[in-house]
Amino acid sequence: MAKVVSFDQLGDANVLKLEDVQVREPGKDEIRIKVEAIGLNRAEVLFREGNYVEMPKLPSSLGYEAAGIVDAVGENVTNLKVGDKVSTGPFFSMRDYGSYGEQVIVPANAAFRYPDNLTSTEAATAWLQYLTGYFAFADVGKLQPGQYVLITAASSSTGYSAIQLAKMMGAITIATTRTQAKRQNLVDAGADYVIVTNEEDLVGRVKEITGDRGVELVYDPVAGPTLAQLVEVTAPKGTIIIYGTLSPEPTIFPLLPAITKSIKFPVYAVFEFTGSDALSLSRNEEAVQRGVKFIYEGLASGQLKPVIDERVFKLDEIVEAHRYMESNQQNGKIVVTV
Repeated sequence: MAKVVSFDQLGDANVLKLEDVQVREPGKDEIRIKVEAIGLNRAEVLFREGNYVEMPKLPSSLGYEAAGIVDAVGENVTNLKVGDKVSTGPFFSMRDYGSYGEQVIVPANAAFRYPDNLTSTEAATAWLQYLTGYFAFADVGKLQPGQYVLITAASSSTGYSAIQLAKMMGAITIATTRTQAKRQNLVDAGADYVIVTNEEDLVGRVKEITGDRGVELVYDPVAGPTLAQLVEVTAPKGTIIIYGTLSPEPTIFPLLPAITKSIKFPVYAVFEFTGSDALSLSRNEEAVQRGVKFIYEGLASGQLKPVIDERVFKLDEIVEAHRYMESNQQNGKIVVTV
C-alpha cells in the first residue's frame, strides 16, 4: 500500500484527499517511482478546479513533477532501470497519471535521470519550468544573444527559470514584480534589470533601459488589461509570448498598435512540444531531446539552479501547500517532500 493524493469532485484545496491505495506493477512502457519530492505547479490548481486545458476524470490523481528512485519497470522499458534516480516532467495527461504520492506510475518517456549535483528536492522542480521556458525562447520566440527579453511575474518558478535560461542564451533580462519585497531576490537570481510595477512606470522604464527601442521578446503568464502596456514596450516586429492567464480580468487585445508594430502574439503551451493525447498534440521528439540535453547541461554546470520557496511541505500537508500556492506569497517553486 502507498499514500496518494486524489480528489473526487472539483473545487478548492479541501477536495484533495490523502488515501492508501494498492500499489500496482507498471504496465507496458511504464515505470514505478518511489517518490522523494514533488514539485507543485499552478496547472494542478487549475486542474483541481476544472479550469485547466483538460478536465479530470473523477476520481482523479494529479501532478506532473516528482523525483525519486525507479523501483519497478514495465515491459518494453529500456531507457531506465531499477535504482535509477529520476525526475518527471509534463509528458503525460493528468487524466491518466499523477505525481502526488509515495509511489507513482508514469510513462517511461516522462522520466529522466538528473545530474548528481542536484538534490531530489531540486530535481522535482526541474523539467516543467525549464522546458516551458526553453521551448518558448529557442523555438517560439527565436531569442538571440544580445536581445532584450521582458519577463513578467518574474518571482514565480517559471519566472526565475526564464531569467536563468535567457542569461544562458546570452539575452538581456528585464524582470517585473509588483512590490519591493521580491526585488532583491530577482537581482540575486541574475536579472539584469528589475521593474517594480506598483512603484515604477513600466513603459517608461523599459524605454529607458532599451534606449527607446523596446524589447524583442516578452514572456508573459498574466495577460489581462496589462497587454496594452506590453505592446507599447515591445520593439517593432517583436514577439509577445502569452503562456498563462493569471489575471482575473478580461484580456483586451490592442489590435491597432499591434498591427502598426507588426507584433507576433503566439499563445503557447509546453505541450506543443512535449505532447498531450487529451489535446491531440503529438510529442516532438527532436525538440524534447534537444531541450532535455540543454537543461541537463545547464543544471550540471550550475548555470541553471532551481529556486525553491523557503516553505517546504510534507505530503500530508498537501491541502495547505495548495492554499499557499493560491495565496501568491511564494518566492520560487513550492515543493512537497515525501
